[in-house]
Amino acid sequence: MRILVVGAGAVGGYFGARLVKAGRDVDFLVRPARAALLRDRGLVLRTVEGETESVPVRAVTTSELTPEYDVILLAVKSYGLEGAVADLAGAVGPRTVVVPFLNGMRHLDVLTERFGQDRVYGGVSMVMTRLGEAGEIVEVGKMGELIYGPLGPSPVVELDQVHKALDGAGFTARAAEDVRQRMWDKWVFLAALGAATCLMRAPIGRVNRAPGGSEFSAAMLAEAMAVATAAGFPPSEHIRTFAEKTIGDTERETSTSMYWDLTHGNPVEGDHIVGDLLSRGRELGAPTPLFALAHTHLSVYSAGRDG
Repeated sequence: MRILVVGAGAVGGYFGARLVKAGRDVDFLVRPARAALLRDRGLVLRTVEGETESVPVRAVTTSELTPEYDVILLAVKSYGLEGAVADLAGAVGPRTVVVPFLNGMRHLDVLTERFGQDRVYGGVSMVMTRLGEAGEIVEVGKMGELIYGPLGPSPVVELDQVHKALDGAGFTARAAEDVRQRMWDKWVFLAALGAATCLMRAPIGRVNRAPGGSEFSAAMLAEAMAVATAAGFPPSEHIRTFAEKTIGDTERETSTSMYWDLTHGNPVEGDHIVGDLLSRGRELGAPTPLFALAHTHLSVYSAGRDG
């Protein structure tokens, strides 16, 4: 099967490189400058142990696309979604499915409106990487998992075919019939942890050691779980236990990529991860005062950065 990875950043670059090394037929859709760099140097990976590897990859630009791909893995930041959808449209044929690995849920509405539910999957990525200053993929922890599944009953490419294309490539690949539940589970955890650490400008352990910190972080998680429950996707017992333990921790310096971006002056996914949860909570009648405060905080930061 032909696979197109949209984006060669911390997520797309990591999983795409693993697929290439496993012998899969993979192209990377990137901007011309990034394409030139990849063609010259390959995709550079730096492991958590400090080892560096260059993986030769095929890079293509929008003008080179043809509608002959079977699977499109969409792995961009949410603020790049609109541009990415326009860029990848030329690769979508009658037998193509788009499998996005963005956080939250808003992107599913955008993709299904553009391509139809039968050509869109849901997806969850679990990885600890970030993009280095020279464009390399830096592994900061040992984790690599993709979860994916169709949104409707009749996808143009069946789940077992997508699974075959992604399985056995050096990371955990899981086919899921309940992919929306998996997405909500990750969103609840990520939104609560991200909003709490960004609002307090500190990793969660430092937040919880402060006076009132544990009560604050627990209340943030409770708001997120209440929205998911009102939406019909109450958190699974596993994610509830994991989230309560992680977000209630007083020792570890745990945070999220959104916190990293905020504290390093980068664009943040505030609207997609925090703002969308806030909007859904208001529509469903689930009070979210802490998420409202966090969204205001992130919006002020973004306005100052853009200005």
